Amino acid sequence: MGRAVVDDAPLTLEAMTGHLALGCKPATAWRVGAEHEKFPFRMGTLEPIPYEDHGVRALLEGLRRFGWEDVREGSTLIALKRGEANVSLEPGGQFELSGAPLETIHDIYEETVQHLAECRAVGQELGIGFLGLGFIPTWTRAEVPAMPKGRYKIMRAYMPKVGGLGLDMMFRTCTVQANLDFASEADMVAKFRTSLALQPIATALFANSPFTEGKPNGFLSARANVWTDTDPDRTGMLDFVFADGFGFEAYARYALDVPMYFVKRDGRYVDVAGQSFRAFAAGELEALPGDRAGLKDWEDHLSTIFPEVRLKQYLEMRGADVGPLDRLAALPALWTGVLYDAAALEAAWDLCKGWTREDRAKLRADVARVGLKAEVAGRSARDVARDLLAIAREGLKARRRGREGMADEAGYLNPLDEIADSGITPAERLLELFHGSWGGEVRNAFDDFAY
Repeated sequence: MGRAVVDDAPLTLEAMTGHLALGCKPATAWRVGAEHEKFPFRMGTLEPIPYEDHGVRALLEGLRRFGWEDVREGSTLIALKRGEANVSLEPGGQFELSGAPLETIHDIYEETVQHLAECRAVGQELGIGFLGLGFIPTWTRAEVPAMPKGRYKIMRAYMPKVGGLGLDMMFRTCTVQANLDFASEADMVAKFRTSLALQPIATALFANSPFTEGKPNGFLSARANVWTDTDPDRTGMLDFVFADGFGFEAYARYALDVPMYFVKRDGRYVDVAGQSFRAFAAGELEALPGDRAGLKDWEDHLSTIFPEVRLKQYLEMRGADVGPLDRLAALPALWTGVLYDAAALEAAWDLCKGWTREDRAKLRADVARVGLKAEVAGRSARDVARDLLAIAREGLKARRRGREGMADEAGYLNPLDEIADSGITPAERLLELFHGSWGGEVRNAFDDFAY
């Protein structure tokens, strides 16, 4: 997952394409990175946590005892770093671990366990707990405090101009992600196409957000639905990825036409929301006359694009609701098994290569509502999921990455096998609780599903 050094040289399409291509590395150097977000809440009242007042800033400060170092925006503490890992804040205070690039799923599991233990240790002192659902089940959008980060202020103002649910994405959702490497342009293309087509299957397996403001919302993954009405210019299933000739340059051309949010200069964010990166690369941006984009600006811009799979100098799998610890490891295990073994990658592509653009779009929309009961090309999402998990399991076995009594990493898929075999998503289990032992009270989720 390591990034190449960037500079501020004037940009050409060749340079932008080359920046993406620098991610190519031999299989011996491939790593896996895992990310997850969670909602901090005030124990007792179950209210959201502000930045100040024994809140998010105090959480960050408390984690310093474990060797984390400050990351600041001006004088404001906005994140922490330790080695190649970092802890950062999403717009509504969602607490995110962006893990280090690691060799095995065992390493990811251990990293996640350590992080959650550190969060609990500091959180208990401050009266703060952490909830792992894909959409906050109780708070209104207005109740969620905004974090003091410059880029988020710009995004807050821009989101309502381009979609109806972008602010919900920012303030009321949490996800788990996995980042994976590629060997070459051809390898990137094969992995991108396969994982993008199958991303809705992961959405169904991880669906874990059926409540909004205390009531069932009609979705199994409200988080996934939010992304369908956030910003069509920078989200979605990227049909051009499946077109002949797709490669690094095609993605660079796409990214060039995604409207900008900001430019960072002298430690501050300049609002250029909606303006053209092409104009910036040519030195023709109205907000910064005469200033030309450099590679660091390109890197920043790539981070503001949010498709279901995102290309940087690695591929990001972005289709899953966050959940309990075992599923935080299961998501990178799934995609590692599929994408890091040649036979598994080929078998996974066979599952979806015949799907049309319409098939992919419909599947993405349907899994948000009905999960594994969705259908694609005459098959249920459940059946595709079972096949995909079997492929991933064989891919993990072929890696032979054992650890302490485990012959390989395939055991991390067990929670997903249980979901696929039953056909019942985590969200449907939550709804069973809501209509059963919870007695219609969603607040019980803060007891039953806090880390």
